Formats: sequence, C-alpha cells, structure tokens
Amino acid sequence: MRDDPALRGRPLAIGGKPDQRGVVATCNYEARAFGIRSAMPMSQAVRRCPDLLILPPAMEKYRAVSRQIMAIYRDYTALVEPLSLDEAYLDVSACERLQGSATRIAQEIRQRVRDEVGVTVSAGVAPNKFLAKIASDWQKPDGMFVILPAQVDAFVADLPVERLFGVGKVTAARLHQLGIRTCADLRTRSLPELLQQFGKMGRSLYLLSRGQDERAVEPDSERKSVSVEETYAEDLPDVASCLQELPVLYEALIARAERCQALPHVHKLYIKLRFSDFKITTVECVGSAPDLQQYQELLQTGFARRHRPVRLIGLGLRLQDKLPQGQMPLF
Repeated sequence: MRDDPALRGRPLAIGGKPDQRGVVATCNYEARAFGIRSAMPMSQAVRRCPDLLILPPAMEKYRAVSRQIMAIYRDYTALVEPLSLDEAYLDVSACERLQGSATRIAQEIRQRVRDEVGVTVSAGVAPNKFLAKIASDWQKPDGMFVILPAQVDAFVADLPVERLFGVGKVTAARLHQLGIRTCADLRTRSLPELLQQFGKMGRSLYLLSRGQDERAVEPDSERKSVSVEETYAEDLPDVASCLQELPVLYEALIARAERCQALPHVHKLYIKLRFSDFKITTVECVGSAPDLQQYQELLQTGFARRHRPVRLIGLGLRLQDKLPQGQMPLF
C-alpha cells in the first residue's frame, strides 16, 4: 500500500493462493472488516471477501523496512528487544531525550517512522512489558495508548482473562468454568488456589491480574529454534510420498540455519506433521547437527501415529542456550 497508492482502500491480503492451500500471512484493515485474519486459510478469506486482492510475500522488502525501523528505535535506547520484523519492546527509562518522557519519545518515534519509512506504527506506553503490549494493541491502526502507573490497577481489573500473556483457549475455558472472566475475578483467588489449579501458570495469573510483570527488556534474546515447513496443494497419501519431499525441506532448513548461524548450537531435531484431519503430531530426538536420515526416521514415527494423508510437513532444530562470549557459567 505504501509503494502502490492504487492498493489503498482495497481489501488486501498477503499470502498463498486459495487453490493451493495458501494461508493469510497478514492483511490490511479493509480486509479485517470482513473477519479475515492472519493464519486463516486463503480459501476461507476469499469466501468472506470475493473481491479480496491477494499478493505474494516480499520478504526482502519487509526485512529492509524492519532494519530501518529498528535503527530508529536504537537512536533512543540500546535496550530494544525485537519480537518479529515489525514489533519490539523498548526500555526508555534511561533515555535523556525529550526530558525522558516515554510518551513524547513514542510520539517522536511514530512520527519519524512515518516520515522516514513511509509506514505507520502503533505504540503502547506502560510501566512493564505485559501492559505495553496490551496498550500497543488498544488503538490500532496508527494509534498510541498510555497507561500511567496510577492507572494500572483500574485498567487491569477490567481486562478479560484472554488478554493475559500465556492464556490460550484451553486455559481461558478452564478459568471460565471456575467463574473467572476478568482480572478482577482472578484477584479473588489466592496464590495457593491458583497454583493448585494451574501449576506454575498460577503464579503468572496471580501477578499479571495485578498488573505486575518483572521481565526485563532483553536486547540479546536468543533464538530457540529454526524451522521450515510446507503445506501441500494435495495431501501426500502415504509415508513414501512424504519421504520424497524431505530432501527439499532439508536443504531449505540447512540454508536457513546457516543464515542464522544456528548450526553450532543444535541440540535437538524435530519434525511436525499436520494430517488431512488437521491433527498435528511432533516427534523429536537429541542431535547435535541436522541429519536427513534422522529426519526420515522421525517422519516414519510420526506418520505411524495416525496413518492418514499429510497436508503439511515441518522440519526444525531446537537450539541450546548460549553464554555470552567470554562469560563462564555461575555453577
């Protein structure tokens, strides 16, 4: 839309073709008005909006823009924790520009991105990462929302439990069964009660429902895994046809791992299969390097769990934690 004004105002999605089991990678707000969202099958998106314009991804363009935006962020603080190409946490508590006002810093960053890059960004300003993330979503698109320390308690009390970090559909359903729908409801439960019901997750629920999040912004957060996957236009009917697809995926995985400099840090290999009934299975093993034969064995193990046609194969590497250069372990 930035590069081609003719696309503005039209429902637009980026992703694969609807007749080849493509999915929506992202879409503009005109498309979202039809209920289209990321990860939706493109065929479903087209049914919801027959006039949907579909364009293929242009990853190099996105990476270039991401580098421009991250460079602007780092003009204000070295404490930038990227979450993806287009999202990051910034800790500006030590920034002296604009009298150290986080609100004014966010305003200036948004204006600079608009002027220098030509796209809009939304911002959330808050005392911690949990609240900043929620605030950044509050007035999209092209908005900014500020949660002052004195406003945290009242703001969080009204939040639905689904907005809490780590709460998915299953946990939300369990909370609803207990009559807990908002953070105010959660606050009526003691920490021991929540630990008994939800294990370690209970502590997170207890703290987040009170707006507490002590996680620091980590500019050097480490990559935990590298993976590639492919959704096939037609289901692969048997294990032999799946095995035929592995070499191409394997080469793509090696190339991606080399770009990420991940190969010296491999400690597990895994494979993911999505079957024709949309059920998913994952099989993994310990390994210090990618190995095509090992992936073949993992695939056969996974396929044997359901013996159904396969619509998606994914290959991945799990990476071990790395110590900063020159740093010895404490214990």
